[in-house]
Amino acid sequence: MKKANAVLNPAVIRILLRYGAGALAGYSLLPREVTDMLASDPELAGAIAALIAIGVEGFYAIAKRFGWRT
Repeated sequence: MKKANAVLNPAVIRILLRYGAGALAGYSLLPREVTDMLASDPELAGAIAALIAIGVEGFYAIAKRFGWRT
């Protein structure tokens, strides 16, 4: 079976961060300045997308190493 290359679109990550930041601000869990930064910084969205991609590939490598279904 061919491995699909997952590409994380930073725009999708930015939208998810915007919703998450809104929820955190709505529940007063984070200061407004922090939630504004999460919602509007494209470089931060790209960095988070890269971290998610690294995590996914890491779990894939672990699954292959232990012979789990991939």
